[in-house]
Amino acid sequence: MLSGQAQDHASHSRPTVNQNSHSSHSSHSMVVEADGAVMNQNFSQLPRGCSQISGDHTFTVSAGRSYAKTEPGMIFGMSQYEFAVNPCSRVTITFVNEDDVRHQWMVHGLPKYLYPAGMFHIEASGGRTKTGTFIAPSENRSYLVHCDLAQHMEKGMRGQLKVGTGSGDIWGVSGISDSFYRADYLPDYTLELVIALFLGSFGVTLLLKNTAWK
Repeated sequence: MLSGQAQDHASHSRPTVNQNSHSSHSSHSMVVEADGAVMNQNFSQLPRGCSQISGDHTFTVSAGRSYAKTEPGMIFGMSQYEFAVNPCSRVTITFVNEDDVRHQWMVHGLPKYLYPAGMFHIEASGGRTKTGTFIAPSENRSYLVHCDLAQHMEKGMRGQLKVGTGSGDIWGVSGISDSFYRADYLPDYTLELVIALFLGSFGVTLLLKNTAWK
C-alpha cells in the first residue's frame, strides 16, 4: 500500500552492530537481535536522482514450506513473489518466518554507494518476524529478491522487486517467469531438443522432421 506522506521513522533507530566475522560483509551496517537481523537499513538517505521520498510502500510477506505449492520441486516459498514500488519510495518489509529454520528477504543490485555490496537484507529466525526499511532507486529497474541461505533460493524462495515500470521479469520467479534462464540465441524448441537427445538418434530424427514441418 502506498502512502503519499513520509512517515517518521526516528523511533525505529537502533544502535548498529558491525559484523566483521565475514569479510565480504565487513562494511555493512547490520542490526542483530534475538529475532534476526537487518542489513543496510535506510530510512532517509536519498539515492541519486531522487529529490525527495516519493511515498511509502509497506508489505507483509510470509515465508515457509506451506507456500511451496506453486511449482514442482519447491520446498520453501513466499506468500508474495513480486513487489511493485515507485521510484524514490521508502519501502518497509515485514518478513514473517513461519518455518522453524532461518529465512531471508534480500534484494541484490541496489546502488553500491548507498547499500554496501548492493544489498538490503532481512533475516528472521525460525518462527519470528523482522521488519526493515530501505529507499528504492530512481531508475525503472527489476531487482532480484531471494533467500541467500544454502539451497533456499533454488528450492523456491526467489522473487523480484519492480521499481517503476521495471526492466523485465527476473527469470525463475514462481508464477511470473520461466523456471530457467533461456538465452536469446537459443531456439524456441530447446526443451524439445533436450528430450530428443535423451531419446537418442530416434528422438533427434523426429525433432528434425518436426522443425522441417513448421
